[in-house]
Amino acid sequence: MTSESKKMSPAAFVSNIVATALFFPALIMLLAGNWRWVEGWILAIWLVVMILFNSSYLYWRDPALLAERTKLPGSENQKPWDKYLMILIFAIAALWLVVLPLDAGRFHWSPAFPLWLKILGGIALIPALYLIERATIENTYLSAMVRIQSERKQRVISTGPYAFVRHPLYLGCLLLMLGAPLLVGSAYGLVISLIGSILLVVRIVGEERMLADELEGYAEYQKRVKYRLIPPIW
Repeated sequence: MTSESKKMSPAAFVSNIVATALFFPALIMLLAGNWRWVEGWILAIWLVVMILFNSSYLYWRDPALLAERTKLPGSENQKPWDKYLMILIFAIAALWLVVLPLDAGRFHWSPAFPLWLKILGGIALIPALYLIERATIENTYLSAMVRIQSERKQRVISTGPYAFVRHPLYLGCLLLMLGAPLLVGSAYGLVISLIGSILLVVRIVGEERMLADELEGYAEYQKRVKYRLIPPIW
């Protein structure tokens, strides 16, 4: 099947764009119970921009990757352990998105965060957005599943952010998980982010093992690019 035949219909694409633009502001503000919550609007707009950019880029420039990223967990040759880990990560992400506005916007379970800490969280979202979008543009094999895409002749990507860190998408997600709770002022969100970060590390370890064993050239790439997630720490 060609990439063109996999392409989402224009009607479905427009529907997804509209739904995304409405969903995140509505969800965050309704849960917060305060439509004037500035930090909530910043987070909602960030999420909308990130998803709409990715969706638009994939729709127009890389429909094969769009088709890959919309496959359900457990399809193709996804590693069995990753199917369950992926579902757990999605569940943690959903919990995180619900807790942030409930905590910081409605119930104020957490103590007030100082302004400088909120600003630091907002700043962290800038490189997070860059890394997530750049990884999507640079790596046409950026599947949501841990698997080797032999049918697409997968190869090692070592350009762009992949030249200094082996998993720039995960680094962007890590900055998001830390930055957003700091921005809105949610200690409970930070606890959930810590759990999510641990799951991310577990996934990276398993994914790297698969890539080194099954993807030609990846072992050499590991020698050239030393850091998996956080230069110069790990």
